[in-house]
Amino acid sequence: MKKFRAFALASVAPIAMMTAAATAQEQMADAVREVPQTAVEEVVVNGVVFRDRTETAAPVLSYDLEYFQRFEPVTAGDALKRVSSVQFLSDVSESDGARLRGLDSGYTQILINGEKVPGGGLDRSFFVDRIPAELIERVEVVRNSSANRSGDAVSGALNIVLRDGNSLEGGYVRAGGSRFRDGELRGTAGGVYGGEAGPGRILLGVNVQGRRNPKLKISERYDAPGGTLDNIETQADTRDGTDYSFNGSYIVPIGPGEFKVDGFFVRTDREEFEDSIEYIDGVLTSPNTDTRTLQTEDIQQDNYGVNARYKFPMLGGETSLKLGYAAFTDKTNNLEQEFEYRRDAVPFPDDDRYTGDSELNDLEDTEISAKLEHEHKFSDMLKAEAGLQFNQKDRDTNIVAVRNRFNIPNPPAARPTIPPTFTGYAPVPGGLSTIEERRIDPYIMFSGDAGPLKWEAGLRYETTDVEINDLTAPAATQRTNTDYNTLLPSAHIRWSLTEQDRISISGSRTVRRPNFNDMSPAVLLAEKGENDFVGNPLLRPEKAWGFDVGYEHYLGRKGVVGLNFFYRDISDVIEDVNTGVVGSEGAGTFVLSSANTGSGEVYGVEFDLSTPLGVIGLPDTGIFVNASWLDSKLSDNFGSRRFNDQAKYVVNTGFIQDLPTWGAAFGVTYRKQGAAYGRIVGEEVRTTYGSDLEAFIEKKITSNFVVRFTGSNLLNYRKKEVFNKFNTIGDQTTRSFDEYELESEKSGPVLQLVARYAF
Repeated sequence: MKKFRAFALASVAPIAMMTAAATAQEQMADAVREVPQTAVEEVVVNGVVFRDRTETAAPVLSYDLEYFQRFEPVTAGDALKRVSSVQFLSDVSESDGARLRGLDSGYTQILINGEKVPGGGLDRSFFVDRIPAELIERVEVVRNSSANRSGDAVSGALNIVLRDGNSLEGGYVRAGGSRFRDGELRGTAGGVYGGEAGPGRILLGVNVQGRRNPKLKISERYDAPGGTLDNIETQADTRDGTDYSFNGSYIVPIGPGEFKVDGFFVRTDREEFEDSIEYIDGVLTSPNTDTRTLQTEDIQQDNYGVNARYKFPMLGGETSLKLGYAAFTDKTNNLEQEFEYRRDAVPFPDDDRYTGDSELNDLEDTEISAKLEHEHKFSDMLKAEAGLQFNQKDRDTNIVAVRNRFNIPNPPAARPTIPPTFTGYAPVPGGLSTIEERRIDPYIMFSGDAGPLKWEAGLRYETTDVEINDLTAPAATQRTNTDYNTLLPSAHIRWSLTEQDRISISGSRTVRRPNFNDMSPAVLLAEKGENDFVGNPLLRPEKAWGFDVGYEHYLGRKGVVGLNFFYRDISDVIEDVNTGVVGSEGAGTFVLSSANTGSGEVYGVEFDLSTPLGVIGLPDTGIFVNASWLDSKLSDNFGSRRFNDQAKYVVNTGFIQDLPTWGAAFGVTYRKQGAAYGRIVGEEVRTTYGSDLEAFIEKKITSNFVVRFTGSNLLNYRKKEVFNKFNTIGDQTTRSFDEYELESEKSGPVLQLVARYAF
């Protein structure tokens, strides 16, 4: 914490001095608001671009693609690393499950074009690295919920807005490639076009992106902290694949209204290969080889969605009808082969036992949505909006597995043939299931302007009906049904003290629905250490009261600085509990379940700044800082702790320097994330990350052709994890260790060269 405070003060102090020196001429120019540009040249060659200023009563931070694009992010996750309060708990050089304000991904609502999307996570989360950055028009950070949005956004919402027919005038093509630590090259190519098409406007975009992450990992395992070193495991873990994406939209006037249809499709073809070698006594030589494990995963994941909206005047106001369909499919073939070498006196390379585990995962998650909404403006001081939103979620899971195990005799006996294919697959416990969830959510909301005051207040009522069928139950289908209803009020005020200064106050009630595993009747063997786990279909959703108080100051015509305080009071927190039933591993182990155990608090301070430095004579230099201090409090089986894996702080800062005379620019961004601690039954882990540095340099060849060279992970940061592992709840309470593990992972810098040509 001391290091973070020192870093934050060092970053903020000079910025505060520069902003305090603003001249009267710049303050007068602040009243001149810029009109957003849609010319394609702005997408290809940018000036210094900063966080957008927003006018909504609800606290929303908006970042156009231009804010990220100079660093050429590959995915939406790469872009989100640079916005306020977003944390990741991912592998090195990956950004998948966004954790707004450090809370678990299930507390963060991910939207695409303002609509919910299904994902593969059992906690209903969506991995943002599935969306290529080239599809994005802007990213919105919604700090506090409104009545016209789904209420499952305890920590907030991240709305990824894709380009539509009004986003672009003209087209551009993009091509380039990346070089990775292991010397491998991967290419990228794509293009976007937007313009008039018949009576309406169309946008079409396509992108192909090669991706690779060659990681190296080492694990040291002891019998206890400060104890005897049992073994060391080295691992080469390479993830290699290609993303294919398409998005499109068409906007056309029909009758008195406007019709819009948009859609996107993203396919991820990826192979993951792990080669792990375990050495006894910590001696990394062949005679000490204990086991070697080869694991391959062939993954094909599809995300796609289509939405249609018709907006038209009605009853003195405006009515909109929306229909949507979205889906996520995952087909994964996982093969893990383990060779044991020390089951007899004959050392490596004569293996003694082979174990082959093959698992086939087939998941389909679909959502159908419909909305009927009406908005009526009585005056500038009063506007009313009411609506009815419907969502039907269907999730089908089919996970089957088979194990081959046999001893391998020493020569000259005949060596068994390792099977090239596996047969005899059977469902794993809980692996064959269906889930149906239906929601009908009416809402009403009022808003208005009263001079310097902008306000909004609303009420939302969410109804949820869930049915889970476990088709792997021993006797017959095991079915559970549950339903719950929640009333969610919200209110927001934004008060303009001057043309440059604003205060916002927001409050809302939100929910987090239980994970599907937490509700499923399937008994999962040795799921928590050596303890079994069974879901609780009677779980209630977690509910939270959330408050945000923020201040913004506009700097010149482009800059903005903000400070925000947030607080969440979460009730009915879901935690693991002991049923008292002896587990499948025998005495000392138990069957665990989930229950609504109590309450927790989450709070913190968020600072963000982005501004040009014209105040000190550097109009072509821009700086940006996002710094968040995060904390929380909650009780579990073993005492008090923070919410699992919440980082203590997240800092991102950098600059961009334009060189207009040379038609060039360069910039740097630095990111640091604080330590995170997580505790569940059977395991405790502390995770730390090194510092992440990215840089770019670009050269404008012609007025519509630019080349960018970017580097990411330039400091080759490491992810380090410390694991405390226990067999039983009693062992964890008395600190009787099963294993103490130190793990370190790195990936290496990535260099990328990309060219863009506008037409």
